[in-house]
Amino acid sequence: MKRTVCTISAILMLAIVPIVAVAQRQTDDATTQLQKLNRFYRYLHGMYVDSVAMAPIVESAIRGMLEELDPHSAYLDAEEMKAAEETMQGSFSGIGIEYNIHNDSIIVVNTVVQGPAEKVGLLPNDRIVEIDGENVVGISRNDVPPKLRGERGSTVRIGVARHGIKEILPFSIVRDNIPINSIDAVFKQGSTGYIKVNRFERNTMREFEEAMQQLGQIESLILDLCGNGGGLLDQAIEMAGYFLPPRTLITSIEGRAVMPEQLRSNRGGLFNGQLVVLIDGNSASGSELVAGAIQDWDRGVIIGKRSFGKGLVQRQVPMGDGSAIRLTIARYHTPSGRVIQRPYERGQKEEYYRAHTSRLLGEQSDSVASNRPVYKTLLSGRTVYGGGGIEPDIQVESDTTDVSDYMVRVMAQGVENEFLMDYLDKNRTRLAAAYPTFESFESNFKLGDEELRQMTALATKKGVEFDEEGFNRSRKLMQNRLTAMIAQRLFSSTEFYRYMNSRENQYYIKAMEVLDNWSELGEKTLSAQTD
Repeated sequence: MKRTVCTISAILMLAIVPIVAVAQRQTDDATTQLQKLNRFYRYLHGMYVDSVAMAPIVESAIRGMLEELDPHSAYLDAEEMKAAEETMQGSFSGIGIEYNIHNDSIIVVNTVVQGPAEKVGLLPNDRIVEIDGENVVGISRNDVPPKLRGERGSTVRIGVARHGIKEILPFSIVRDNIPINSIDAVFKQGSTGYIKVNRFERNTMREFEEAMQQLGQIESLILDLCGNGGGLLDQAIEMAGYFLPPRTLITSIEGRAVMPEQLRSNRGGLFNGQLVVLIDGNSASGSELVAGAIQDWDRGVIIGKRSFGKGLVQRQVPMGDGSAIRLTIARYHTPSGRVIQRPYERGQKEEYYRAHTSRLLGEQSDSVASNRPVYKTLLSGRTVYGGGGIEPDIQVESDTTDVSDYMVRVMAQGVENEFLMDYLDKNRTRLAAAYPTFESFESNFKLGDEELRQMTALATKKGVEFDEEGFNRSRKLMQNRLTAMIAQRLFSSTEFYRYMNSRENQYYIKAMEVLDNWSELGEKTLSAQTD
């Protein structure tokens, strides 16, 4: 018996010694490389022929090292970090306007309701020509935020040119916290609610629950996550949990330097009606966690196109000077075990994003590949696919029949926005009086041929040669887009989606078809047994 114990102990020691030796070699190598890096820095700083600004060189070195890793590890300098934190916190301090640059002027597109600009009387289509005594005609887009944003309670003085008034109007505006909304649209069509979520930031679930209360009693919900690139993990988990029972597994993570962990909903079952989730090729990270959990638990029907495939966990590490690195430390898995992250090669970031663009443009197939790993959903045992991204239950091909090259060129030159600014400058007062509600606008407003001719004439001035065939092909789509954009400027961003979804959004149209025929299309999809 003693010999057996000794033999086992010897075997264990032989197994442990190589592991310890390997770990020691890895540690020694890491120490050597760190010393090499420190030595290089000292030599460059102390011996180079000219004086060298070290900060940009260090930043370039950090960016270069991260480029050799996965596509999502990244470095953010102090300014980038400040902007990122404002977005994640869901607010910044400013005057509360949405603006565009048009004819070298800052044009107010809309004011935030009850925001500082609205309170002092700033109006849509006002042109900001002075800021704190400085003429800002010709200012670049990137130079606007630093001049209008500032500490809460501070004052900014602006001069405004307003249509019909000769003199420049002076305004003193006290900056305040301005919310960055993560909900783009909330409306109800019959007994079906629609909510579009653009990101997951600090206030997302508060906004989402307010949106659900605004909808009131509904039987079904369309949750639109198209274009949602993710954000804060806890908000995505909470949103998935809103539709699932408490303590339901939402995602699990694993990585070399982190303990495997299962992340579950803290509360749940807050909405038990029929559910459709819309995703597309730009739905990533947190939106993929939500869609993946809903799909794996057979809770709702996923409609659209395969999502981006970002399933890497980044930890944000401060660098001490306001900058930070976002270092990938783990991978996400859906409840059924699928890896969300699509394949990549280290150091090949450009190829990674190029492949994504090719898929969006239809140059690569978006259909289920025969070699993609197969999984089963957790309740009905339906087949779902791994290999990167979330494969919708119902694929919807984008209808580009009406999208002509002429329309693309018009949009690329910013002609739509420029035309609308001039159009609303002359007609906003009349339109607001004629259409006090969206319902009256939708029923009675029609953009005429004269307005379309004005827009094409403007496009020609901006170098877009008129193409009659292309114009006729895209005429209806362009008319709908312009009308929806006018509704957005007269009312809110919600009205843009209310107008466009039922006319041009194929994902939404398919979702309404599924919900209107739930027993045949919805329940059948969620209970289908596939081999």
